[in-house]
Amino acid sequence: MKNIIALIPARSGSKGIPFKNILQFKGKPLLAHSIIYAKKSPLIQEVIVSTDSEEFASISNEFGARAPFIRPNDLSGDKVQDYPVVKHAVNFLEKETKNKIDYIALLRPTSPLRPPNLIEKAYQILKNNKLGTSVRSVVPVSQHSYRQWFLDGDKMISAQDNIFEPYNLPRQQLPQFYFQSGDIEFIKRSTLDQNTVSGDFILPLILENKDLYDIDTYEDLK
Repeated sequence: MKNIIALIPARSGSKGIPFKNILQFKGKPLLAHSIIYAKKSPLIQEVIVSTDSEEFASISNEFGARAPFIRPNDLSGDKVQDYPVVKHAVNFLEKETKNKIDYIALLRPTSPLRPPNLIEKAYQILKNNKLGTSVRSVVPVSQHSYRQWFLDGDKMISAQDNIFEPYNLPRQQLPQFYFQSGDIEFIKRSTLDQNTVSGDFILPLILENKDLYDIDTYEDLK
């Protein structure tokens, strides 16, 4: 039996929507949906919430997760990346329980409408490819990167600078691109030892565009 945890990062600070992770959504705080989703998986040994808020920790406990620590201030800013947050949680748990974690299912509270069985699918994908370091959910892009630009002063520059006039290619010649969703990242514990949550061999869990829901603004929430 592998030791697989679900980790839900839920800091209290949010610029787009204040206290976004505990806003009411379909009758429950937003982060509760990820907790309930994780607890339905037979693979998950424990659901952990990493938060900097005592209030968020209390809500997490109410819905059956565990918030065994309050995240330190240096891991709570809006510029903090995933790696130090995940590493901190894993180190804490392994020291607390004296048990090595095998996999981490990273579930963001901002994706409350996940399709079923993503944890099981991600585990199988990683189990079937020994070179894989993590699995990330993605959807096919609707706005292709070959058609995207950035501005250099008054001049437009193609986002793809290694292809001759990619913006003029026929649609039929465009390679398939994918956009990462926030539904799930499934990570080998050993990948964290490379100072990354992704590693150098990321495997796709491809979702449909209709399944992409990511709540960052009030318009998203509506």
